Amino acid sequence: MSTVRETAGYLPGLQPHEVQWHTLSFARQGDTLEVAVPMLTDAQTVALANRVKTASRSYLKSITVAQIVATVDQAIARLLDPQDPYRQKMDQLLPWVTGYDDDMVRLGLTGYLKTFRQPQLQRFLVEDFGNPLLLDTFQPRAKGGFAKAFGVDLAVHVWAGNVPGLPLWSLIAGLLVKSGTVGKVASAEPLMAGWFAQLLADIDPRLADCLAVVWWKGGDTKREACAFAQADLVLAYGGNAALAQIRQQVPATTRFLPFGHKLSFGMVSAQALDARKALKTAQLAAFDVMRYDQQGCYSPQVLYVERGGKVIPEVFARYLAHELACLETKYPRRALDLAESASLAAWRQTEELKALAQPGAAVLGEGAWTVVYRDTPQALAPSALNRTVLVVAVDQLAQVMPLLAPHRAFLQTVGVAAAPRELFTLAESLGQMGVTRICALGQMTSPEAAWHHDGRCSLLDLTQMVDIESGAETASEALAPYVD
Repeated sequence: MSTVRETAGYLPGLQPHEVQWHTLSFARQGDTLEVAVPMLTDAQTVALANRVKTASRSYLKSITVAQIVATVDQAIARLLDPQDPYRQKMDQLLPWVTGYDDDMVRLGLTGYLKTFRQPQLQRFLVEDFGNPLLLDTFQPRAKGGFAKAFGVDLAVHVWAGNVPGLPLWSLIAGLLVKSGTVGKVASAEPLMAGWFAQLLADIDPRLADCLAVVWWKGGDTKREACAFAQADLVLAYGGNAALAQIRQQVPATTRFLPFGHKLSFGMVSAQALDARKALKTAQLAAFDVMRYDQQGCYSPQVLYVERGGKVIPEVFARYLAHELACLETKYPRRALDLAESASLAAWRQTEELKALAQPGAAVLGEGAWTVVYRDTPQALAPSALNRTVLVVAVDQLAQVMPLLAPHRAFLQTVGVAAAPRELFTLAESLGQMGVTRICALGQMTSPEAAWHHDGRCSLLDLTQMVDIESGAETASEALAPYVD
């Protein structure tokens, strides 16, 4: 048995001896990882926020977005290098903290980090702004006049820790719009954001004061109120109850962008269920269920499978069960705590009782994964997560739409296996039901760099547009020194 110690957070202008530290402990195979997280006083929080604001105004807003993209690209290149000390630390400690399988984290991080390379960031900027130079200087508008996008001086980010590396998304987005960032890490994963901030500062020391990574215990309304009072914008990720509590702490004049829990599912057309395609489709669906044990909002909890293919839905459910069993051997599910184990056992027992009363229903699997098959249409409902999924047979995928209505406010990603014409027909109906992302099965847990998170413009929402009207430009001509 051994104990490993690591310090989380990133606090420009503060020395370690000036800060009170709280220890979070993570056990694994008899060893313990102790992570020290900073607990700032109100005065330290205010001073840190002012430092970041000043640096945001004096440096971040003075450089071009191309320079920021280049710096982020350098950081990502470092993290994609298996020999880099930061990447080695991530590969070693993030599985320990999160409980996920080492290879799952390693491969997942690599895929995730690739979405933040220079070409992907350039697409990200073009997607939201069309002309990324809007972030640098006033640009001409088609109707006349000029416009520029301004990021706020200080955005406070409250991050969730259910998926490794999650904070990078909003942290990088804040940098791209030239906003100073104070990010609050989750107790479940307090490490990666601080490492990334330090890496950016190593690459460009002038960025050192433009970022800070802090911690406070979830629900600490006193510390939340102090941090939010300094912010021009608050972004928060988490459960709906936690977001409602955070909203109460955000001043009425401060913009608040919440990202709550969502519900995602898959749809399998009969065209994907011939003898050649069905097994591959099951493999793709199983990968989406396995990755990070369904802890992400984009993970499928239900799969609607259409009748009419050569492989019937019940057999597809058995294919899926087989693939989950294989993936459990390759990427074992993380150990569950008592509450998670009890919740999963209760869910499975309930589903077994339902199966006894429904002809054609079945519960497949033991231990680390469960596939529940239903032979009649079932309303969309959450599973127990941790590799539990409901497979529902339908005569036509169009039958699914009425089953989604009760969850309209919570819908996010749908993984679809269908031919092109059917894909676009389904997309139209799904969009009307409130779905915001449609992707291929096997890609549900890997959103593209420029995706619209919960239907929003990820960068544009972080800025405000400033217009110079054409009349102002015309009027200025009369005051020019070259006018007679």
